[in-house]
Amino acid sequence: MATIVVALAALFTHASPAAILAQFHNPIVQQALWVSLETTAAAALIIAVFGTPVAALLSRPFRGRAVLDTIVTLPIVLPPVVAGLALLLAFGRMGLLGHALRMAGIELPFTGAAVVLAQVFVAAPLYIVTAKNALERVDPDVLDAAATLRASTAYALLRVALPPALPALGAGLALAWARALGEFGATITFAGSLPGVTQTMPIAVYTEGQSSIETAIAIAIALLAVSFIVLLAARLLSARTLPT
Repeated sequence: MATIVVALAALFTHASPAAILAQFHNPIVQQALWVSLETTAAAALIIAVFGTPVAALLSRPFRGRAVLDTIVTLPIVLPPVVAGLALLLAFGRMGLLGHALRMAGIELPFTGAAVVLAQVFVAAPLYIVTAKNALERVDPDVLDAAATLRASTAYALLRVALPPALPALGAGLALAWARALGEFGATITFAGSLPGVTQTMPIAVYTEGQSSIETAIAIAIALLAVSFIVLLAARLLSARTLPT
């Protein structure tokens, strides 16, 4: 606890408040902020749309669920730079799918889409795990009753299972968004550091820290503030979830 407090306090004491505030008018800071907000918003949308059905699938028993669950959650413990390398080897020009993508006129590495893909890769498991745990707590008898009334699986998920789990899903999405916002290793490996294109806030902290410590501190404080707000919101949402 003491280490956390001292480390965070150092961000606010290394430079004067006036010098830090002045850096928020710096184009580098504004570009990094915009790139981060734009890409993480897209990543969160993709995670919610595609992660929810995966979580619903994993919330029900079936043969091979443990294997699939392990694969889905693997990025949580995978070093981010390894994730970036894997994405590069999969979608890069010389990657596994690189030729097919080039034939379709698609270039992923070192683009904004690469940033979004890296963020989804590392952050989606946080949402899926949270959503799966919430959906597992939904009374199966209610779902069986919906099935006897000839409700489709999609209808039962949307109208029966999801409503009571929405607070937990919101908390999981907030955590995933915060993880995407702080992503560094996979992003810089797969998308690079192009100002205004792929240079997110964490990457800007790293690059500016080598030349302008005030700029790096300003971006770091913005990240810290946003992360604190998101984590607090996630805790408040978690308090409204179903009892275990």
